[in-house]
Amino acid sequence: MTRFTVAREIFELFPEACFGVVVAQNVDNQGESTEITNLVRTEALALAQELGGTDVREHPHVKVWREAFRKLGLNPNKYPSSIEALAKRTAKKPELPVINKVVDLVNALSLKYILPMGAHDMAILPGDIEIRPARPGDIFVPFGSTEPEPVDEGEVVYATGNQIRTRKWVWRQGEKAKVVPESRTLFFPIDAFYGVTDKAAQAARAELAALLEQHCGATTRVLWVDKATPSVDLL
Repeated sequence: MTRFTVAREIFELFPEACFGVVVAQNVDNQGESTEITNLVRTEALALAQELGGTDVREHPHVKVWREAFRKLGLNPNKYPSSIEALAKRTAKKPELPVINKVVDLVNALSLKYILPMGAHDMAILPGDIEIRPARPGDIFVPFGSTEPEPVDEGEVVYATGNQIRTRKWVWRQGEKAKVVPESRTLFFPIDAFYGVTDKAAQAARAELAALLEQHCGATTRVLWVDKATPSVDLL
């Protein structure tokens, strides 16, 4: 049995934090999909029209992460959340590279709902998944690299054992559990805050599950984690 748990320390600092979760099995991530490519293009253009010429940092869905990062002692200009980086880039140039069906779906929905959304291969890095403060001995290999980089003790991370999946909460995913065409069993977290992005996270969760079933032949489960339910079974 594999569990997803958010540590008590996270909810002590952010009692309003909540997490939509999609678990997908028997995923067919091979080949390309014209429908998904068109969806990415549509959502990129829509975001550019909505946010082009504005300060992306002031959008409520982005601003909430800047405030959360400041509360954690992070400079959000140096460490922008993944959604801030994606939205800024797309607002300036509404084009995204085609990577694979699953990653493209996640990018499209991240833009549509303006939310940070992760995608993790559960087979490459098996074991329970936690959001917790980093500890001595944790290891993070940046995306596209083979060499680990230092992790700041106490920073919020997604982890399996001592292997860090994502640094600084929703700043940067690593190489160890990236989604590749051969990925078959996947975990998708959608990080949110009650009162700001929880409704969007619920909608994104439902749409992602439906699109994975439609375009990737997946079997999916949707889950929800918050202070009242800090741990759920994934598999």
